[in-house]
Amino acid sequence: MRAARYFNQHKRLTLNDCFALTLAEDIEDSILLTGDGPLRAVAEGNGVEVHGVLWLTDELETHSIVPLRRLYDALRILHEDDLVFLPKDEVLRRIRRLARLI
Repeated sequence: MRAARYFNQHKRLTLNDCFALTLAEDIEDSILLTGDGPLRAVAEGNGVEVHGVLWLTDELETHSIVPLRRLYDALRILHEDDLVFLPKDEVLRRIRRLARLI
């Protein structure tokens, strides 16, 4: 019911956004991963920790969760996909840095 309420209150959010927000509020220590500005604004306004995909890739590298080559390949795929809306310069910066490390 809370997701439906959010959906009615915030016209720029999709119903799926509202479900994700509700889950993030209900699950202790959760992080909402999104690049969607309106969802980020509502979530942060409700005290939910929010990060984007590039933060996640940085965390994966920092904590050595995936091999650098795999992370490099993933960033290349994201960079080449026209349906992925990430800051191209930031993605390229990470790709170039990883290329020097692998």
